[in-house]
Amino acid sequence: MSSNAPRRPVRDLRFFLTVPHTCSYLPDKEATTLFLDPQESPVRGVYDSLSLLGFRRSGRHLYRPHCENCNACRSVRIPVEQFSANRSQRKVWRRNQDITTRVVPARYEARHYELYADYIRKRHADGDMYPPSRDQYRTFLTLSEPYAFLLEMYLDEELIAVSAFDQLEHGLSAIYTFYAVGDTWDRRSLGTLAVLKLIELSREKALPHLYLGYWIEECRKMRYKQDFTPTELLDGRHWRPLIR
Repeated sequence: MSSNAPRRPVRDLRFFLTVPHTCSYLPDKEATTLFLDPQESPVRGVYDSLSLLGFRRSGRHLYRPHCENCNACRSVRIPVEQFSANRSQRKVWRRNQDITTRVVPARYEARHYELYADYIRKRHADGDMYPPSRDQYRTFLTLSEPYAFLLEMYLDEELIAVSAFDQLEHGLSAIYTFYAVGDTWDRRSLGTLAVLKLIELSREKALPHLYLGYWIEECRKMRYKQDFTPTELLDGRHWRPLIR
């Protein structure tokens, strides 16, 4: 079990709670979210420290679930040096040896948005991100901060996937991944490949962890995170192994 105390003190900060709203992940549940004061810029030191306490970034906002009667959303991370791909993940890696990658700053590009919009329409038309819009995309995934990046994936010259991530002091934090959808692409398991690529990138940068956000055991869409083992789960101010 490892300590989750920030390495440096966090100065006095203000936080706000949202009013209860419909939960995006569990039916018939209401959610409440704790936000850092929107007037605060998510600068590196504050972000590093709050991420150790389970906060995530969406656009310029740092947040974490704060539901009174529910603790289903659990922060998870992968200790990348201990990670060992399972049989299915090794197949995904081998199947995609023809894909190349490039890391670029998290800036708006029309081709990124077009891929994102197609992904949302085909995969998440029942979610709160539908219908997609350029303003929504810019607010969510573009940020002019030195820690915010996009991992592009190409087959030949065709852009087929983008994974937004942040580089923190103690690891990479996966924000969101979108990719080409269709029978040909689905066989490549591009979502799984994106996580494997971020694990590889974390190792290259000598960063100890890849943060995958919130794992929700009861939510089918979130269960994939438990397949990347070993997985650590935030329990209070400590990380412990996720035992299934």
